[in-house]
Amino acid sequence: MTDIEETLANLSREDRRFEPPADLAANANLKADAYEAAAADREGFWAEQAERLTWATKWDQVLDWTNPPFATWFVGGTLNAAYNCVDRHVEAGRGDKVAIHWVGEPEGDTRDLTYADLQREVSKAANALTDLGVAKGDRVAIYMPMIPEAVVAMLACARIGAPHTVVFGGFSADALASRLDDCQAKVVVTADGGYRRGAASALKPAVDEARSKTDVVEKVLVVRRTNQEVDWDDSVDVWWHDVVDSASEEHTPEAFDSEHPLYVMYTSGTTGKPKGILHTTGGYLVGSSYTHHAVFDLKPETDVYWCTADIGWVTGHSYIVYGPLANGATQVLYEGTPDHPERGRWWKIIEQYGVTIFYTAPTAIRSFMKQGHDVPDTFDMSSLRILGSVGEPINPEAYVWYRHVIGGDRTPVVDTWWQTETGSIMISPLPGVTAGKPGSAMTPIPGIEAEVVDDEGNPVPNGSGGYLVVTSPWPSMLRTIWGDDERFKDTYWKRFEKQGYYFAGDGAKKDDDGDIWVLGRVDDVMNVSGHRLSTTEIESALVSHPKVAEAAVVGASDPDTGQAPVAYVILREEAGDGGEGIAKELSDHVRKEIGPIAKPRQIMIVPELPKTRSGKIMRRLLRDVAEKREVGDTTTLADSSIMDLISAGQATSTED
Repeated sequence: MTDIEETLANLSREDRRFEPPADLAANANLKADAYEAAAADREGFWAEQAERLTWATKWDQVLDWTNPPFATWFVGGTLNAAYNCVDRHVEAGRGDKVAIHWVGEPEGDTRDLTYADLQREVSKAANALTDLGVAKGDRVAIYMPMIPEAVVAMLACARIGAPHTVVFGGFSADALASRLDDCQAKVVVTADGGYRRGAASALKPAVDEARSKTDVVEKVLVVRRTNQEVDWDDSVDVWWHDVVDSASEEHTPEAFDSEHPLYVMYTSGTTGKPKGILHTTGGYLVGSSYTHHAVFDLKPETDVYWCTADIGWVTGHSYIVYGPLANGATQVLYEGTPDHPERGRWWKIIEQYGVTIFYTAPTAIRSFMKQGHDVPDTFDMSSLRILGSVGEPINPEAYVWYRHVIGGDRTPVVDTWWQTETGSIMISPLPGVTAGKPGSAMTPIPGIEAEVVDDEGNPVPNGSGGYLVVTSPWPSMLRTIWGDDERFKDTYWKRFEKQGYYFAGDGAKKDDDGDIWVLGRVDDVMNVSGHRLSTTEIESALVSHPKVAEAAVVGASDPDTGQAPVAYVILREEAGDGGEGIAKELSDHVRKEIGPIAKPRQIMIVPELPKTRSGKIMRRLLRDVAEKREVGDTTTLADSSIMDLISAGQATSTED
């Protein structure tokens, strides 16, 4: 057994199972026979999913894989993404249907946009961008808060064939400048600011600073959201309300080749030059719309769907903009934080809008766990019928809490694995088919072929760990890294070049049933005295303790063992400070759950963890603290002051 295979040989067993509700199973969009149909004729299956879209010209060939790893899907087909997300629903007589229930962070700040409203706004924005000199193939950067204009801007770009790159509004001016420069963005769409925890947070100053670092930007289109004072350059800056509101509502979308670039998304957390993931129009739209329909069992006539991601991340692209709107969904779009102006803000929105499908991140779920039942129990969330999880592996206790407290023990939880690079969900339970297993992403969805393999690329037996790979091409796969085909090949295909497998960079385990447990990044695997240990597994062990709400574990250099686990723990509110001996109590718990080798060298009780605004824990910063280095760049954090607390040792540090 190789190092990676034994990573989770000691995974604690998970025997809990949650069968699909009978009525959901009976009426599910995808039933068990979809797996067989996809396996028998994979290209035929994807052709069938592509028929869910409206094509201007039908394709001649489903897949051209003659030059791997460069795929061409739906060869010869033409379509327009914005037409598929907006116009076709209006033409079908559903123009009065609400597309977006928008909720601003300030209480009472709401707007509803129907599909007809969206068609008008997208057409006007497309005309305005054209007037600003944007043509087919030009790149447009979008640096926006979570307001409807952000979605309108994305769709307007898609409508005129201008690939967009959405840069998360929490990124610094330097991060924005590097992305503008890399994709040579001609226009930036931004806002004066957005609302965050009750305060107006500025955005345009970062655009101004980024522009001073690159000369590629010709125009900046600014939405007035917060009425903050902004610096203004009449030769470059234009107000949205001046040029979009006055533009014509008439715009005829052009059909583009299936492989026409739709967007470039820069992966977060990269060092050096940012990695621009390129997605193209046809295959990406097929993948995002099919998975949204299948994994969330969407019934557009009756469901109210809510994904809490930011559009600055791929989840917001696939499961706020392109997937749901292509499927004609009614959805909630929320600007602010989950706990402002009250801790139950999310649950209040679910009650208010009758949300039926809710998709969020494990970090958010764990942050709510520390509040216990009291806050969510004051809201009526009986409308919910499906819960989803995205962003990182969900530990079993968070899964069960989510299902029990938020879902009332009646909702399937779809624990989805996918990446910026995959474009859409790859591994997930199907809510009407799969008996959910807390903590496991289960099996590849119909149409996707994935495997857990050893160092040589051979499938590992059940009960073993290895590398998570995708073994055949899929429609929404990244086509390349913007401007760098060699880096694309080296990063994703070189490791298993002989087999032609895409390597995700994640480790995984197959349990005794053959179901897949994603362990997180291979580089989040520690080598402790020659034993490979997953940080995810130690985190799950800690969170299974009744006093723990959330935990993050990093591997720190250790003179004796090579690396040693260091744990940062948030306690549940009812646990107070945990009492004397809390470190030993938690350390003993990890020893019992996994084994002595996994016992943390140090446990720090902290008030919060360093997270980006999308909810991802910035483990590299925790590693800096654990190894007593100067803490690195904190500009992408939702609250950078938490690192000052942790670094200064004001958080309780306990060594066992």
